[in-house]
Amino acid sequence: MTALPEYQRLESTGLWRSAPEGQRREVLVVFGDATLVISDTRTMSALAHWSLPAIVRLNPGKRPALYAPGADAGEELEIGDDTMIAAIGKVHRLIEARRPHPGRLRQGLLAAFVAVLLALLLFWLPGALVAHTAKILPAAKRDDIGSRVLADLGRLTGAPCSTPEGEAALARLATRVLGAGRGALLVLPTGLDAPRSLPGGRIVLPRTFAESDAPPEVLAGHLLAARLRADQADPVRELLDWAGLATALRLLTTGELSDGAVHGYAETFLTAPLAPVRAEALVGAFAEAGVPSTPYAYAIDPSGEATLALIEADPFRSGAATEPVLSDGDWVAIQGICSG
Repeated sequence: MTALPEYQRLESTGLWRSAPEGQRREVLVVFGDATLVISDTRTMSALAHWSLPAIVRLNPGKRPALYAPGADAGEELEIGDDTMIAAIGKVHRLIEARRPHPGRLRQGLLAAFVAVLLALLLFWLPGALVAHTAKILPAAKRDDIGSRVLADLGRLTGAPCSTPEGEAALARLATRVLGAGRGALLVLPTGLDAPRSLPGGRIVLPRTFAESDAPPEVLAGHLLAARLRADQADPVRELLDWAGLATALRLLTTGELSDGAVHGYAETFLTAPLAPVRAEALVGAFAEAGVPSTPYAYAIDPSGEATLALIEADPFRSGAATEPVLSDGDWVAIQGICSG
């Protein structure tokens, strides 16, 4: 061990005894390189050499300080000098700091493990639980949730428009564009800016889209885009993200939603920004549905610049014959569904 530079010439007096029953005597204490030298104050002859690392404080925090040369030693030294006490204490703190501490490594690893576990619980688990809940819901429950969302939408949009002819035409449009059994179409009288997918597969349309003078192929394109958005982001998952972890957990464990779980979601549903749809995916959907994509592309951007991919990759650009999207009668029925 190397002496501390600031204490190389440190001396003080003290009271020392060589055995527990021995007489205490005044001594000179010298802070050495590796030892504490205890000397007779009259003759200056050394009485003891104590190893600094081995010295034990017998009364921590008290004054005067009592020391022993080891845990089981019989000798005892009393020192009242604050500077000498501080020097011995500093030596012990340095030794303790340099000594290996296996327990600290274990504690550090345990703390790191707990921190990672808490991070998983706080940040990963809620999202994973919500995603799992949305994924395993049966179709009937998803449709029930969609009905609840539709009822909440009614506060802001009014009830869906309805005429027997219009509903029948919407059903044929859904089958023609989306495929049999892949969802129903509803027209809302106000408050909606674009077709949006409800949980369960139904798509709600704005009245302005139903009454548009654009050809039916444009409406078909909007329906295909809405379906692709629902494939990209599950409407049930979006609802559960809004409703919170407690709602998702209750739905997972009991299969039920509380009466107020969906109340207030309409505002979010109606104002959420529409996610972009990749042109390649949209072209594929047009091809599968047997609908030309060019009319929709020009309806989105009359210049055609922003939708050039849909125009150039139109699966029916060459004019290949396709089944009409709607008959004239069905198109008229849809256009009048909100005025019936």
